Amino acid sequence: MGGGTSILGLVAAGDPDAVRACMDRYSGLVWSLARRFCFNPADAEDAVQEIFLDIWRSAARFDSGVASEATFVAMIARRRLIDRRRRASREGNLADVAINSIRVQPERGEEQLAKREQAVMAAEAIEKLRPEQQRVLRLSVYQGLSHERIAEATGLPLGTVKTHVRRGLIRIREIVGQGVEGEPDHGVTEPSV
Repeated sequence: MGGGTSILGLVAAGDPDAVRACMDRYSGLVWSLARRFCFNPADAEDAVQEIFLDIWRSAARFDSGVASEATFVAMIARRRLIDRRRRASREGNLADVAINSIRVQPERGEEQLAKREQAVMAAEAIEKLRPEQQRVLRLSVYQGLSHERIAEATGLPLGTVKTHVRRGLIRIREIVGQGVEGEPDHGVTEPSV
């Protein structure tokens, strides 16, 4: 692997070494997200397997002009985890909320600090959006609601909700990108998966 081709590009091309490299590079990120969303270690393990399968299927859709590989992987993981939580909620299998706070492995301090900094930058960027964009993005990002549910909750037309989400995410990416001079943009862009 090399020559400037992304790991996801090589995965899409069927390179077995790229699949291993992708797992090595992004397993920490995927596990971290799964531990936050899942109610127990077994559920997190199932979720991680499901997420990586979806990453393999979606690898050909990765566009480095839209988002970084890490952002693409994180958005796929987040979507699958929200889907799992919704399914569990519909099936009535929600465990006690306290179980959700159990961590399988502690995160390294460096990773926690970087995540905290990114979260602060994103939260500050959301505050700079128009009020209607703020409201819709908070419902989407913080509460994990689908566009349809947001439309129901706010009384806005579905198309308007989608426009607010899209434009809000683009604006956040611009704001966060301006705030990190010389750093690669790890913005909050939602890839097309």
